[in-house]
Amino acid sequence: MNFPPRLQSSLSPTYLRAPTGFHQPDRSQAAEVWVVRHGESTWNATGLYQGQSDVPLSPTGVLQASSLAERLTGQHFAAVYSSDLTRARRTAELVTERLEGMPPVRLNHDLREIDVGLLSGMSLEEIGSKYGEYLSALQANPWDTRRPGGESMADLYQRSSKAILNLAAQHLGERILLFTHGGVVRVAVGLALGGVPQNAWTRLSVANTSITRVMLNDQRGSLLSFNDAAHLEELQAACETDDLLGLH
Repeated sequence: MNFPPRLQSSLSPTYLRAPTGFHQPDRSQAAEVWVVRHGESTWNATGLYQGQSDVPLSPTGVLQASSLAERLTGQHFAAVYSSDLTRARRTAELVTERLEGMPPVRLNHDLREIDVGLLSGMSLEEIGSKYGEYLSALQANPWDTRRPGGESMADLYQRSSKAILNLAAQHLGERILLFTHGGVVRVAVGLALGGVPQNAWTRLSVANTSITRVMLNDQRGSLLSFNDAAHLEELQAACETDDLLGLH
């Protein structure tokens, strides 16, 4: 790599990067966590809120999971965990059953999507008609506004961050695979970055079966990659919208 002369003079032979004051986690003392959003569900395909409703994969979701399995061929994971909701669990099964030497899928309730409460099964148009005040509050304060009868983004962060950090603590120095939901992927990003500005959460686009990689321990984190869905290039739908975005 060629650096401008002025920059070259300030760099030591062994450190060719300007110091930032941030230290990457020691890989031997951190877990590398690959966080995958589930494949497209039948309610994703029809534009309905689902949250913690137990909705199956659509045919496109099954194809997405198969493409992901091909993408992960040759990768090794010390453990595989999944939300216990069908769309995440089935994605995990479709991937792991196609790959040799994969650990069994372990279910974790706290990796579930945000609870959308009374909004479950409704379209955005129906929500706007019946819960217009909620949508206005969500736009004004997306972090603390609770879905009617459900959770806020703050609630989701508190619940799922504990789960992710607990799993990471069990696998220091190892790589693990989590199958979960768009909201929980954002939580993992927040843990890796030391927080995400509240108005930026809804701007993080998370495609179905995309891979987000983070390094985590109880001291610090690092975002290695985000929303990697290169395996879906030959499929038309990546379905990036989800319950956190006020869409589906």
